[in-house]
Amino acid sequence: MRGSLVDVGRALKGEIGMSEELDLVGDSLFNGFLPGMWRRLAPQTEKPLGSWMSHYHRRKDQYDGWIKNGEPVVMWLSGLHIPESYITALVQTACRKRGWPLDKSALFTRVTKVSDSSQIIQRPDHGAFVEGIYLEGGAWDLKGGCLRRQDPKVLVVELPVIEIVPVEQSKLKTQGTFWTPVYVTQNRRNAMGVGLVFEAYLPTPIHDSHWILQGVGAVLNIDT
Repeated sequence: MRGSLVDVGRALKGEIGMSEELDLVGDSLFNGFLPGMWRRLAPQTEKPLGSWMSHYHRRKDQYDGWIKNGEPVVMWLSGLHIPESYITALVQTACRKRGWPLDKSALFTRVTKVSDSSQIIQRPDHGAFVEGIYLEGGAWDLKGGCLRRQDPKVLVVELPVIEIVPVEQSKLKTQGTFWTPVYVTQNRRNAMGVGLVFEAYLPTPIHDSHWILQGVGAVLNIDT
């Protein structure tokens, strides 16, 4: 990023030639879009330049804190380059500690009543607390701890902190929950699973068919 910005500045002054790649960087910056040169090296996102920069700084802060102070108590999944690798590592770690076969393990999710991650001061023994997951197609009843219908004109809501718990498949109980795919961006990608991070089990008193027709899903990155 620093190198390309310096080169664009030099090209504008006439010190070096304006290549096609530098021209594209300059046009993107002028129009408020993320330059393709940067996008290729960044986690998948559809954000415009302004909100992407805030996202970038928060990602850097999380990595710096991880290096200096150890794994965060609450992991901001949106700040990971490949979040599905972190989820896989949670399962593998639990399997080693508890002696479970990896192919007979699964994930379960519990949505906490905590919206401010700073209130959580200790990591769980197994699994992790995660934040930064947004719900589309539905809303969240914080008091009741379940899915509810959307409020008018509110298309996306942020879920409270979620606890991801590795479990044995034979002990996985999903009755009364809706299997909710969690994607990286609001594009959701294709049916082959490209862009899918994991599946969250969200409690609901309403039949699954309602949420399927509503197109309920969760994402790590919203477009704004």
